[in-house]
Amino acid sequence: MTRSADAPVVLLVEDDRRLAGMLAELLDEEGYHTDVAYDGQSGLHKGLTRRHDVLILDRGLPVMDGIDLLLTLRGHGVTAPALVLTARGALADRVEGLDAGAEDYLVKPFDVPELLARLRVLLRRHPDATQARRVGRWRLDPIGRTVIDENALFTALADSPNQVFSRRQLLATVFDTADTPGTVDTYVHYLRRKLGKQIVHTVHGVGYRLGDR
Repeated sequence: MTRSADAPVVLLVEDDRRLAGMLAELLDEEGYHTDVAYDGQSGLHKGLTRRHDVLILDRGLPVMDGIDLLLTLRGHGVTAPALVLTARGALADRVEGLDAGAEDYLVKPFDVPELLARLRVLLRRHPDATQARRVGRWRLDPIGRTVIDENALFTALADSPNQVFSRRQLLATVFDTADTPGTVDTYVHYLRRKLGKQIVHTVHGVGYRLGDR
């Protein structure tokens, strides 16, 4: 199936590599972009440095339990709806997962059609998850989960993607008047580190512009 550039992005954290591979292939066939991690630490890194529209988290993960992973992501402002996969079907386990911030809970073994249906429900119930602004191949999260404090700088550049901004223009538009031109350079560095080196292009002797052209 051909995926559109605006296809929902799924973070799948599952330590069973065979299951993870199968699910990633199925999700890709359904038109999702799938980002896979095999342990809690890798899942945390991807969850904090990339933008996802929905999370699928296994409960029993190495390094960091799926519930701890979800609590940490929620504590850092990641609000993408989450579906927890688990072999634990007891009521207390389901309640713990929901209390940790999960929107849904699916007990293994599960039927793939049910998983896909639950994902569709999560995305319908949380439409803001997929309403990111797209500029070229980059997407701007409206609540700033990925770019965090750099959101305002990205917005200023994205509003006029063909314009070259001087550091002083960006200071006046985005930052406090007490800041120095070096502040702009610092936040450009943060943006590149989070979203890729090509996100902002340096026009030597002038300033910066959005890098996608």
